[in-house]
Amino acid sequence: MTGERIAVVTGASSGIGEATARELARRGWRCVLLARRADQLERIATEIGGEWEICDVADRAQVDDVAARVLERHPEIGLLVNNAGIPARGSFLDIDPELVERVTAVNYLGSVWCLRAFAPGLHAGAHVVNLVSVAGTVAFAPAGAYAASKHAQLAFSRSVTALLRPRGVQVHTVMPGFVETEGFPQRSKLRSPMLRRYVIEADDVATAIIRVVEKSKAEVTVPWFPYRLATIGQAVVPGLFSRLVTRRAGQHRDE
Repeated sequence: MTGERIAVVTGASSGIGEATARELARRGWRCVLLARRADQLERIATEIGGEWEICDVADRAQVDDVAARVLERHPEIGLLVNNAGIPARGSFLDIDPELVERVTAVNYLGSVWCLRAFAPGLHAGAHVVNLVSVAGTVAFAPAGAYAASKHAQLAFSRSVTALLRPRGVQVHTVMPGFVETEGFPQRSKLRSPMLRRYVIEADDVATAIIRVVEKSKAEVTVPWFPYRLATIGQAVVPGLFSRLVTRRAGQHRDE
């Protein structure tokens, strides 16, 4: 259809990805949903009038194949949302080595592979949204591998912001705090009552994603309070802040 706006959303079978796809569809976008669970993808795509493809973003060859099929149907992509991500609870000394590799491959490299694969369809006026996390700005010992993957993803996002600007492609970095989703059940994992007060919903993040695209915001924290203060604390007094946040947060149960 001429003039149809196409959005590709990774990690779209639940949580923030699903909420974002639903909100985009309500606003007239045709969404191509990527994730690993066919049953969930098919159900959501049917409900919102979208399309779906099985895709593990950590598998570079699979990402390339999926992108080639999508671009054959839709040569111009108006929006790429790099949302796919997995948790990795436990310190660097305790966590399984395979999970360290997996969280890096999904949370960081998945965004890289998707951008590279869909870049031919990103023309002037297109947008890329990278779902990073406040963990990309805060060193958090009880979830060190996750934080490290998000630090890498944040550096990637900032780098490609400058890289794609001359092409007229805007890159937006969205950094949510604790979000309650199927993969990240924060309210049951966080021990601190104070931190549980600031857990937000996937719909809140989806709304923020739409807002940053419409208002051309480069980098946002969701919500600003108290998470932006954590970013500032990490930058200004990194040693003290890391000790405080780790002490309060033995906060993630490992079970």
